[in-house]
Amino acid sequence: MRIRERLEKTEARFRELEGLLANPETVRDRNKFQSLSKEMSLLRPIVETFEQYRKIEKEVEGLKHGLTESHGDDGMKNLINEELRTLEEEQRQREVRLEDLFLRDTEPDAARDVIVEIRAGTGGEEAALFAADLFRMYSMYASDHGLRVEVMDLNPTGIGGFKEIIFGVSGEHAYSCFKYESGIHRVQRVPKTEASGRIHTSAVTVAVLPEVAEEEIEIIPTDLRIDVYRASGAGGQHVNKTDSAVRITHIPTGFVVACQDERSQQKNKAKAMRILRAKIYEFRRERQEAEIAKNRKEQVGSGDRSGKIRTYNYPDNRVTDHRIGLTLHSLSQVLDGQMDALIQALAEDEKERRLTAL
Repeated sequence: MRIRERLEKTEARFRELEGLLANPETVRDRNKFQSLSKEMSLLRPIVETFEQYRKIEKEVEGLKHGLTESHGDDGMKNLINEELRTLEEEQRQREVRLEDLFLRDTEPDAARDVIVEIRAGTGGEEAALFAADLFRMYSMYASDHGLRVEVMDLNPTGIGGFKEIIFGVSGEHAYSCFKYESGIHRVQRVPKTEASGRIHTSAVTVAVLPEVAEEEIEIIPTDLRIDVYRASGAGGQHVNKTDSAVRITHIPTGFVVACQDERSQQKNKAKAMRILRAKIYEFRRERQEAEIAKNRKEQVGSGDRSGKIRTYNYPDNRVTDHRIGLTLHSLSQVLDGQMDALIQALAEDEKERRLTAL
């Protein structure tokens, strides 16, 4: 196997973690204990599958040796060959599983939760309505996979759309489920507001940001400008009566984040800081990837996330992912959160490219 040496290093790290977690000093440090426990839980399926693979590998070697010892005994050879075929098929299945687990583990953000931003682009009110459709699609997809969705900020329109909505997704493999969604999503349909029945094309942008812990990104307080103001829009009696909304500007990067979804100014500030940390982390990562690409004179990372990635065509009940050339005639199911066929195809494409790179 091409990745065997790295799997052996992963196994060594797992054993090291077992020792660290048994250390009383680690147990007393709650943050460290939680961090190491999370790392160990991610490595466990890799190590267990690798152990199963090596066990089968030894059995296969034993059977092959048995074939050379069964001199002229056709009946015994047939039995051994039959068992050998069964074991070799199990071995191939374990190898595919190991590749999947290993590539997931070597994704630097695999264990992270995510923050998703959906913004209406070209198309006016129709784009805002489709932004709401995408939020519904992602919410249903997350629910089907045991993930939790938390709305962090939203800017609704008068007829049910969103100029912008920001939400967090947390749970096991949240990043793996959502990482392919960054880019421009194009919709082709007859708008509800269109009387003549003409098909319009609108666009919505989606950004998926890995969420980072406070200690991972150092933000200097003097680099921030924090403004508070009265919230607007839906929210009950507190709207326009208290300065609960918060806008934070990160002066070095120029990033501006705002949050008004909570009644409490402190809660809005905490959410805004979570979004800001994710933006800074992504900014630094993209800059690092660009530098690597420049040095290697090749494209790295997940590609141009600012480009058109998917088209949703209502008249033909069709959804097309332009990155891999996949077209599905099941748009209504996809919009109901049944995105597994899309995500799995994208994951397989990424797997092939990453294994080739290895």
